[in-house]
Amino acid sequence: MKSIRQVYKIGNGPSSSHTMGPKKAAEWFLRENPSAGHFKVYLYGSLAASGKGHMTDKVILEALPEGKAEVIFDREKTDIPHPNTMDFIALYPDDKEVSARVLSIGGGDIEIIGRKSLSPQDIYPQKSFAEIAQYCRENNLDLAQFAFSYEDESFREYLEKVWETMIASIKEGLKTDGILPGGLEVYRKAKRLYTFEDPGETEALREKRSVYSYAYAVAEQNASAGVIVTAPTCGASGLLPAVLYNACINENYPHDQIINALAVAGVIGTLIKANASVSGAECGCQAEIGSACSMASAALAYLKGMDIDQIEYAAEVAMEHNLGLTCDPIRGLVQIPCIERNAVCAMRAIDAVALAKYITHTHKISLDTVIETMYKTGMDLSRLYKETSQGGLAVAYTE
Repeated sequence: MKSIRQVYKIGNGPSSSHTMGPKKAAEWFLRENPSAGHFKVYLYGSLAASGKGHMTDKVILEALPEGKAEVIFDREKTDIPHPNTMDFIALYPDDKEVSARVLSIGGGDIEIIGRKSLSPQDIYPQKSFAEIAQYCRENNLDLAQFAFSYEDESFREYLEKVWETMIASIKEGLKTDGILPGGLEVYRKAKRLYTFEDPGETEALREKRSVYSYAYAVAEQNASAGVIVTAPTCGASGLLPAVLYNACINENYPHDQIINALAVAGVIGTLIKANASVSGAECGCQAEIGSACSMASAALAYLKGMDIDQIEYAAEVAMEHNLGLTCDPIRGLVQIPCIERNAVCAMRAIDAVALAKYITHTHKISLDTVIETMYKTGMDLSRLYKETSQGGLAVAYTE
């Protein structure tokens, strides 16, 4: 498994695979070909199908020299190695051409066909949660201590920056009104949810409304290309901050424990990336929201002082009940159903922790099993339901 830093990336939305990844690819290709006279970029698969709504062409053109690049959406080509495949071509004055095939594999990461991976090397020798749990028991470690034992000395400082950015995105989203960009005329709802007044509201309902507002705040920031943290993706970036911020506000956990909880969530996200996928284009929304829900459940369970078996069960329940979830964004925008889904599944993460508190000893399905199942389910899903905007709500919706 790679560093948890690969799960938490600070950047602009709305999509880690459709904006962060392509931007990173374009910047790399320009460094490789600084003196090229013109650039062509071909987008295939999910990038071609929903790239307009995700602003893929916009970020690529911004990364390449102004007036010297064009982006072509090829929706016909199907013999590609990954749903998020791009071909970059550099054209030189002497008619020389240089090309590279790049895959945006989710979470802002890219792979370049035939080139040494740009991704960092593995730092965790464990390949499953079972191995992680065994190592922790043998060395008397909790999951946060496990993570810090492998990461470098600046890792806690990095998580501090991650948490600072998450809080900033919540606070900015809670105070912002208006309509989200893209043409769907979707009104921001975080501020209304946060400030809504109901004299008969119970404390439990007030807390639930607050969680909704936090998740909406970050997801709406993401949809408007604001600065967010992938957790593990842009489209699912509202879930973990909402759960942790709510715990911080209502239960007054020490700051260090919140940072530790981020590390625990990162262990789960890294495990999912290593053994399955966090890409909606590859495995549907179960890979994005499902993974985020699993991460948030593990983090909250850790905060509540649960043992490693209870943390595993909470993470497993959260993922299990997102299995089969499709990725069908209307008009390719990370708005409907994405924003609402962040809020609904934030509460699902909290509910999973409540279940784990009482019945962990009865569970039959391991976290490793449900991660494997999620990936197999994603491979079986029709491409119509994997971030192409060609099925589900994306085609059912009319003005």
